[in-house]
Amino acid sequence: MLTRIAFRINSALERYFPEQRLFLKSDHGTHFIRLRPLTQTFVVTVGALGLAWTIVATALIMMQTIGAGSAREQSQRQSQMFEQRLALLSSDRDLRAQEAVQAQERFNFALDQVSAMQEMLLASEDRRRELETGIDVVQNTLRSVIRERDEARAEIERLGLVMSEQGSGGATEMGRIRDTELTLGYLTSALGRTAEERDAKEAIAEATRAELIAAEQDRRTEKLRNDAIFAKLEEAVEVSIGPLDKMFRDAGLNPSDLIATVRRGYSGSGGPLSPISASTMGGALTPEEARANAILKAMEEMDLYRIAAFMAPFDSPIKAGGIRMTSGFGTRNDPFGAGRRRHEGQDYAGPYGTPILSTADGVVTFAGWQSGYGRLVKIQHAFGIETRYAHMSQIRVQVGQKVSRGDRIGDMGNSGRSTGTHLHYEVRIGGTAVNPMNFIRAARNVF
Repeated sequence: MLTRIAFRINSALERYFPEQRLFLKSDHGTHFIRLRPLTQTFVVTVGALGLAWTIVATALIMMQTIGAGSAREQSQRQSQMFEQRLALLSSDRDLRAQEAVQAQERFNFALDQVSAMQEMLLASEDRRRELETGIDVVQNTLRSVIRERDEARAEIERLGLVMSEQGSGGATEMGRIRDTELTLGYLTSALGRTAEERDAKEAIAEATRAELIAAEQDRRTEKLRNDAIFAKLEEAVEVSIGPLDKMFRDAGLNPSDLIATVRRGYSGSGGPLSPISASTMGGALTPEEARANAILKAMEEMDLYRIAAFMAPFDSPIKAGGIRMTSGFGTRNDPFGAGRRRHEGQDYAGPYGTPILSTADGVVTFAGWQSGYGRLVKIQHAFGIETRYAHMSQIRVQVGQKVSRGDRIGDMGNSGRSTGTHLHYEVRIGGTAVNPMNFIRAARNVF
């Protein structure tokens, strides 16, 4: 049975693999080996399988080698990207630190000026009080001299009466004359001394009055100079706060609510902007001290405005050249022919791979593919504001990552529902889309 089956198989395969004989010649004779079609088929099949296995194994080894090389290159690129990002973060940190130091120096300089003005005002007040005290002493002395003069005149009159009475009692005319001369000499010398003392007191009073007038003039001059300094400080604060306040209002935000939110987040006390307290004598604040406190409060508010400005998206997502704005916020014709549709962002057209930047400090809440948007990044900012960056060619951030204004978060592309390379940029407040150009236009004259 097996012989017949083998014969049929050999007959069927003989047309492809004819029977072969392998002759072996030796000293004892010539021998041959018969290679039947089935045997040849088996050898060929085994050889083909071996060759196929060798090709597959070689391909796998080559693919692993190429894959390992690509992984190394990708790891090196990521390492270089991380190093560049660390360098950028380091430079940004140094810049922020330098800005903080400069702001601290400006605040310290303003405080030094306010303290110097306060010391000069206190010294002027002390001099004025001393002069008033000196004038009171001089006036009291003058009153005492006048009183003594009046008493001397009364005494002269009394002595004159006594002498008259004594003369009527029988004194000689020569004795009365001599007594009168002695009395007049005594009175004359006493009146001369009194007049000299009076003149000296009047000279002292006149000098004191001149000093008081000069001190009062100095005080008025000092007050005018302090008013000028205060006016310049108030004008500088107003010039700094005014554009920021207008920027928030033009963007549709309430500055009071933003400042209150920032103050709750930065509610620490102390530091260089502590208000000027009342004097140690328990008196109320002087007008100058109250004015200085108002300036310090305005400077603190200006710092809060600056912090709030960095926490809101008052910037453009693209800073590279060769960019043009295409479709704006509002209703438009759908580019795919779906009729009139609402467009909830601003489109920027430019070269493929153009860097896309974060418009404010925030945290990445989404980084991936979303239907319609393509490659999309969402960043959550303060005050309930969210920004979206769509149709990217590459995403360079991860969910949960903190970003600062100006950080590169991706590259411009054409992914998702898009007709060409561009960036679709959205700003949402409380989940509702608003016109991003309100923020960008509002910040053009500030940053």
